[in-house]
Amino acid sequence: MAPKYAPNLRSRLAPLLLFLQTGFIVICFSNINLKDSQLLGYPLSEFQDVNVMVVAGFGFLGTFLVRYGFSGSGFNLLVAVIATQWSIILNGYESWIQSRRILIDLKSLVFTNPVQLILIAILEVSGFILNGWLLQTFFEVKPLYCAMQLHTFGAFFGLMLTWVMRRKGSETPFEKEKMDHKTGLFSMFGTLFLWMFWASLNSILVDEGERKLRIILSTYLALAVSAVAAAAVSVFTSPRGRINLDHIQKCSLSGGVAIGVSMSLVHRPWVAMTIGLAAGVISTLSLRYLKGHMLLAFGCHDTCGVLSVHGLPGLLGWLAHLTLQINHMVDRTTAIRFAVFHICTLLITLSLSMSMGVITGLLVKWSFWRPPQDRKCFDDQAFWEVSNQHS
Repeated sequence: MAPKYAPNLRSRLAPLLLFLQTGFIVICFSNINLKDSQLLGYPLSEFQDVNVMVVAGFGFLGTFLVRYGFSGSGFNLLVAVIATQWSIILNGYESWIQSRRILIDLKSLVFTNPVQLILIAILEVSGFILNGWLLQTFFEVKPLYCAMQLHTFGAFFGLMLTWVMRRKGSETPFEKEKMDHKTGLFSMFGTLFLWMFWASLNSILVDEGERKLRIILSTYLALAVSAVAAAAVSVFTSPRGRINLDHIQKCSLSGGVAIGVSMSLVHRPWVAMTIGLAAGVISTLSLRYLKGHMLLAFGCHDTCGVLSVHGLPGLLGWLAHLTLQINHMVDRTTAIRFAVFHICTLLITLSLSMSMGVITGLLVKWSFWRPPQDRKCFDDQAFWEVSNQHS
C-alpha cells in the first residue's frame, strides 16, 4: 500500500545528488587519469549519435503518457548522467556506451520517485558490469558480445524489479496510464531519433573497416524490416484493422535489438532481414497480447513494453547467434560444446539480472524512500513544479 503523504524531494533528492556528485569528483580526482593518446581514433561522431539517442531519443520516447512528460524526459537525463559517471568509475571511460543504454528498463518504474530511480540505476550499472566481468573472466567472452547482452540484462532486471515493487490493486491499468494525440506525437519523435542512430549504437565498439560497414548495413535492414512487420502485425491484430501507434513507436526498434546480439555472425542481407522480420512479429504480438496478461497475472506494469521490445528480441538475437555459429561449424562435438557454452552465458546473464532485480526491488521498496501515492503515479505533479493549466 502506498504511503498517504506527498513526497518531499528536498530532504532526500538534493542531498543524494550532491553526495554522489561530490563523491564522483573525489574518486575521479584521485584515481582516473585520461591521456590524450588514449583518445586517438575514438569514434567521436558515433559518440554524438549515441548521445542524441540517449538524451533526445529516450527522452522524447518517455513523454507518451498524458501527465508524465516532465518526468519521462527529465528523469531520463538525470539518470543518464549519473549512470554514465558511475560506469566510468567502475569500468573505465570505455564503458560509457554501456551505461548510456541502461535506461531501457527504467521507463516502466512508475511506482518510484527520482531518489529510487537513481539508486536503481547505480545498482543496475553495477550488476551489468559484474555480469560482463564474469563472462569475460570465466568464459573468455568477447567484450562486444558482453555489451550486447545489455538488452536482455536490462529487460529482465526491470521485469523482476517491477514485480517486486507491485502494489495491492495494481493488477489493472491506472487512469493516467494512457497516451493522447499530442504526447503520442512527441514520443514518436523519440522513436525516429532512436531508429536513425541505432546503427551507430551497434557499430560503435567495432573497429573501422569492412566489418563495421557490414554491421551498419545489417542493422539498417533489420530495423527496416521490423518496422514493416510491426505495421503489418498491428493491422492484422487490430479489431478495426488499423495501425496502433504504440506498436510503431516501440516494435520498429526490435530489429535493431535482435541484430545487435547476433551481428558478428550476420554476413548476408537476407539473414539480417529475416532476424528483423521475426523480431518485429514477436515484439508486436507480445505487446498486443502478453503485456495485458502480465499485468493481470503478476501485477507488472511494463508501461513501455520493455520485455516485448528488448527482452524477447534480445533472446531472439541470442538464438540467432547460436544457430548461425553452429551452422558454420563442421565438427559436431565442437558445435555441442559451443551450444553448452552459449547457453551457460545466457543463464548467467538471466540469473544475475533477475537476482539483482529482486535485490534492488527489496531495497528500494522500503517506505523510507517515500514512493508516490497511487493517485500520483504517472503524474508530474508529484515531483515537478507545474502550471495550473497543466494540472
